[in-house]
Amino acid sequence: MKHNLVRAFLVFCIYYSAQAQTTSASVEKSVFGIQTGFLGIWANHEARLSNSIALRTEIGLDAGIFDGANYSKTGYFLVPAITLEPRWYYNLNKRVKKSRNISGNSGNFIALKTTYHPDLIVASNYDNVNFISDFSIVPTWGIRRQIGKHFNYETGIGIGYIHFFNPTNISFDNEADLALNLHLRLGYRF
Repeated sequence: MKHNLVRAFLVFCIYYSAQAQTTSASVEKSVFGIQTGFLGIWANHEARLSNSIALRTEIGLDAGIFDGANYSKTGYFLVPAITLEPRWYYNLNKRVKKSRNISGNSGNFIALKTTYHPDLIVASNYDNVNFISDFSIVPTWGIRRQIGKHFNYETGIGIGYIHFFNPTNISFDNEADLALNLHLRLGYRF
């Protein structure tokens, strides 16, 4: 009787292990792409760290809009953005079990988006605009879905921390504030 229970347990473990291996999904080893949204354009790369975690690196141009009593019309600017973002794709196995596409890392994710904006203005409709550089860390929930072989869309939302750097020629209180990450992007995967 004791040996039968051991055998049954071993058969169950082998069966369960085989089932887990056949349904184990993974993020892709390397994904390159470009994306555009309402306020910018970005080039990105995602590298696999584990079956469900990818490290996203991104460089691009973030756009901004400003207005105030000192300006006769609404202004805009483009500023470089450098982002490093670990992403945990938490529902890949569930998508595979339901026969849904996971190519190009299509799935739901939780990320820790860290972005640095240097104090370089690339373009603006006003001359001599002073941009104060910042660094932000924003926990974000999002989704990415593949459309066909190369196109995708992505959306995400998160609230986090932002720190503004105090240059010597600008009077600024140098305190931390809340940052909002709300994005909707269309992309192309190479």
